[in-house]
Amino acid sequence: MSDIPVLLVHGFASSFERNWREPGWVDVLEEEGRTVIGVDLLGHGDSPKPTDPDDYRELETCVEQAIAGYDLVDAVGFSLGAQLLLRVAASDPGRFRRIALGGVGDNVMRSHDPEPLARAVETGVTGEDDPEAAGAFARFARAPGNDPKALAACLRRPHVPLTSVELADVRSPVLVVLGDRDFAGPPDQLLEALPSARLVALAGADHFGTPKDYRFLAETVKFLAAGPDC
Repeated sequence: MSDIPVLLVHGFASSFERNWREPGWVDVLEEEGRTVIGVDLLGHGDSPKPTDPDDYRELETCVEQAIAGYDLVDAVGFSLGAQLLLRVAASDPGRFRRIALGGVGDNVMRSHDPEPLARAVETGVTGEDDPEAAGAFARFARAPGNDPKALAACLRRPHVPLTSVELADVRSPVLVVLGDRDFAGPPDQLLEALPSARLVALAGADHFGTPKDYRFLAETVKFLAAGPDC
């Protein structure tokens, strides 16, 4: 399946370069003979960085535009990128042959108040009652090239969780790779909702270490090289 390109969609406060090229994903996939499609989501990397949350209302459009010139792709997403891939695959399932997801679980089906994380990202200050991940997100938001105000706006975007009805429309085989210390888990509802999904649990891995975990890369490469079944 080396003639089918691979789309890579990064996580929040990251970019194609930081999430995929620096940890070696691009080099490995190209050595496998795959063409890699990179994308920087709105508010990230080299993309525009608006500060109005409403500008991020249809963030998945970034994914749709990245694959507009291709009839069929494989895709890999991490965290926010994985959530967006699921949304696009649910609305346009025929575009994807295989999908590998890292750093997502039942969190994609849960509502949450974005304000504590958005405030931490915007100000760089966390409170005692803030989510456990707030400090890490605040630090990542201040990495070179990031705009904390734009990233806070991304978090505050109008957003509704995915439903089991929507996920049932994802026809592609899906690989879910999740660390056993990842706050995105558990993955039970997600796996149940997807028609053809398989879980790989990474022992000792947390959310933020997953993109650099070689097990995620190795399992994904093997999964993408397989046939049509999960």
